[in-house]
Amino acid sequence: MPRHRYWPLLLALLGFGVFSSASQWRAHTPAPEVPVIEGRVVIAAPVLLVLFGGDRFLAASLETMRLAATGVDWGQADTGYLIRAQQVVAELNPCHEDNYYLANGLLTWGGADSEGTEVLRRAMQCRFWDELPAFFYGFNQWFFNKDIAEASRALELAAQRATGNAAGFRKMAVMLQAETFADEKLALDYLIQQRDAASDPKLHGMLDKRVVRLQGLVALREAQRRFEAENGALARLEQLVEAGLLPALPEDPLRLGYELRKGQIILKKMKIAGMEDQS
Repeated sequence: MPRHRYWPLLLALLGFGVFSSASQWRAHTPAPEVPVIEGRVVIAAPVLLVLFGGDRFLAASLETMRLAATGVDWGQADTGYLIRAQQVVAELNPCHEDNYYLANGLLTWGGADSEGTEVLRRAMQCRFWDELPAFFYGFNQWFFNKDIAEASRALELAAQRATGNAAGFRKMAVMLQAETFADEKLALDYLIQQRDAASDPKLHGMLDKRVVRLQGLVALREAQRRFEAENGALARLEQLVEAGLLPALPEDPLRLGYELRKGQIILKKMKIAGMEDQS
């Protein structure tokens, strides 16, 4: 009977030994290689039309479902396959909502911005009631291509189609145009003109805050020029107040403020991870 008292302890020790041995063996086993995604076949749009009896909408929907299910595998996006498949869907049905959403998310922000933006351009032309393709397209034209004129055209189109954010789209278009002015005073004059011409009270209020903010920048830079003419390089914004050139630092209605960077006073901008230092 006393021998049986030690059986649980012996079994526990044996189990621990097996577990330790398995752990040591696994630690020295090479990690499995992540499989490389091979290029997948994409059927041309005319062939898909034949296969689906001439129903381009059904063909586009099923192809979108296929690319959504197979375009990302093992944490990797098969960009080449997605480009080909989404171009085929856009050819079959440029109005397809899921296709332009996927193109903007997986292509535009996955390293294929020109191909993703082309899908958005087709959707923008087809979906005449939808402001989102025009907004995405306009934003991409500004962010990736620095094409302010095309971005502004698309944003105005988005504003015309918008049900609740027309003022926001138009404000963005105005601000993009204002950034093209090298001289802050010219930019201020442009903003004042756009604010005074705005018939939408919401847009007028948005632009008024930008006018006040830019007026603060103009005042700061003018004070900086006077300060440096007598005292040398400016080290802190507070020196402008201490020298009596300004009664106080201007208040930014957007609550972002101003900063001195590399000897120049600039507007502080909201920091968004992954989008800084784009040029």
